[in-house]
Parts: sequence; structure tokens; C-alpha cells
Amino acid sequence: MPITSLNRFSVPTDGSVTNQSLLMPKLKYRFRVVFTGFGVTAGDVVELTKQVVDVTRPSVTFEEMTLDVYNSKVFLAGKHSFEAISVNLRDDATGLVQRVVGEQLQKQFDFLEQASARSGIDYKFTTRIDVLDGGNGAKEVNTLESVNLWGCFLTNVNYGDLNYATNEPATVALSIRFDNMTQLKGGTTSVLEGVGRDIGERTLGSLTTGGGAA
Repeated sequence: MPITSLNRFSVPTDGSVTNQSLLMPKLKYRFRVVFTGFGVTAGDVVELTKQVVDVTRPSVTFEEMTLDVYNSKVFLAGKHSFEAISVNLRDDATGLVQRVVGEQLQKQFDFLEQASARSGIDYKFTTRIDVLDGGNGAKEVNTLESVNLWGCFLTNVNYGDLNYATNEPATVALSIRFDNMTQLKGGTTSVLEGVGRDIGERTLGSLTTGGGAA
């Protein structure tokens, strides 16, 4: 089969040429999760990245505002909320994963002394989810996209179960609540893309909203 025929493996769109190629997708298994300000010792937190099994990507929901008018209803976007994400970690034989997770829990609440943290800044951390291109070793790894989650804290820690009948590693499941998120192009720290990007001045009465103030 001629290689040029691969140019037709896509969906024709209005005004496009007949031959068009399909975009390469991001792959679910090419990723890493980096924690900053988690636990107590920065060097130990690096090891958590190596023990990540899976992670859920962020989800945002807008509440609906309903305006009752003459013969109908108009709906507007209200306040938004981010859903908590989940991260599953392999529980290593050295006990490092449990220790670092326990340190983060202690920062949020001292279970021995029954004393809580003074403020959110005392325990909140940052989570970064990088989508990678598959590079490794001598072949440089490139970041296709980074999502930064700000103001993170643990809402649930599940140490899982132990079972004689399975052939699986022990895991620790984390549920992480966060306040805000930004998306970065190519993993850089300066180029915002998507959520967080400045898209210009807000408009009033634009045709895209139906031409009215609403």
C-alpha cells in the first residue's frame, strides 16, 4: 500500500483538501506526576513520582443559573468547582511511600497531639501532571502538556487491602482536592495554553451571546 494513501485516514471537513492526515494523539501511558511541597523532605517526594500507577485528569463543573423570562428560560454559567483527582501509588517495601504520605497527613492534622494546622499555607502543595512524548535515557524526553494544580490537600487516603489470592502490588490511593489549575504549553513555565491563558478583554453585547447584555 503506498504511503501516500495514509493521508486519507481522516474525516473530510468543509473547505479542506481531499487528502489530510490524522493528528497523533497523546497516549495515556506516557505521563508523570510531580508533587511540590508534599510531605517534609523534597528528596523523598521525588520517589513518589516513580511509584505512581495511575492518575485521573482534572474535571471542572459550572453551576447553572436560571433566569425565568416571559415565555421561556435563559441559562447562565454560575460558580465553578473542580472535582478531586485520584492518584494510586505502589506501596514500596522500604515504607517510603507510606511515610511520605503520612507526613503530609500530619501537616494537615497532627493525629497524635490532636492539633490542626494553623492555615492552609502550612499544608497545601502543588501537583503537576505532565504528558510526555515517550523519550527516555539518551533520547531526550519532551513534555507535550503540563497541568498545574494549585492549593492541593489530601481529602482521602486509602491504604487498600492485602490478599493471599492475588498477584498484585500493595497500593495507596490518594484523593486530592485543589483550588485552581493552569495548563502549560510544552511543559514550559512561561507559556500558558488553555486554562489560565489570557484570551483578551471580556466583551459585552457580542454577537456570540445573542447580541444582548446577557
